[in-house]
Amino acid sequence: MPDVPPDRLSNDPTSKFYDEDALRRGIGIRFKGVEKTNVEEYCVSEGWVRVAVGKTLDRRGKPLTMKASGTVEPYFRDIPTE
Repeated sequence: MPDVPPDRLSNDPTSKFYDEDALRRGIGIRFKGVEKTNVEEYCVSEGWVRVAVGKTLDRRGKPLTMKASGTVEPYFRDIPTE
């Protein structure tokens, strides 16, 4: 597996952008220079993240999310950083 995270990734198993191998390695997200831990989905090329809004669930039992635009910097957590 390459050392560059995918351009778009979702942690929802029903999404076509779900990648279990990448998620197993651990993905960290910096959004607008700030570390985020509540990201449900991201896209680097389009410059947005979808973040969970509290603990609220929609009618299908999935987290309620909000889309925010800005600079997205994904990285693998298992790679040591200098």
